[in-house]
Amino acid sequence: MYPTHNTLSENIRAQSINLLNKHLAAAIDLHGQTKQAHWNVRGPNFIAIHELFDRVSTEVEAFSDLIAERTRGLGGIAQGTIQTAAERSFLVPYGVDVADEQQHTFAVAGALAAFGQSVREASDAAADFGDMTTADLFTELSRGIDQQLWFVESHIVPK
Repeated sequence: MYPTHNTLSENIRAQSINLLNKHLAAAIDLHGQTKQAHWNVRGPNFIAIHELFDRVSTEVEAFSDLIAERTRGLGGIAQGTIQTAAERSFLVPYGVDVADEQQHTFAVAGALAAFGQSVREASDAAADFGDMTTADLFTELSRGIDQQLWFVESHIVPK
């Protein structure tokens, strides 16, 4: 860790940095998954879903930035390379053979839901070990992910 005047103990900062880097890897993966869907979606509602996935990817990319900046603020190193993300992401890998708009919509929704669940758990964990600011950041991410999930699920055709 880098020296900082942050008043959290080194132990708390180290725990937060680990939690943040875990989610940075997944956020980078999630961004890539939404871009994969954006580039490859096909179907009668193409333009609406194509643009939706682009907006979702932009939001997720902003979440990555928030996570990385908090990591640096705690004196950590933001581990945000594509190679690191591929190694450490906890998300289910995205199928490169997906083309149908409903398949993409389900896949993106599933990835958003998994990330959302994990950031809610991370918020609780950060609060438990005493970093309320990182807990608040994860709560903010949860709100944003839930909104993006709502937008994507609104395009799922009921059976």
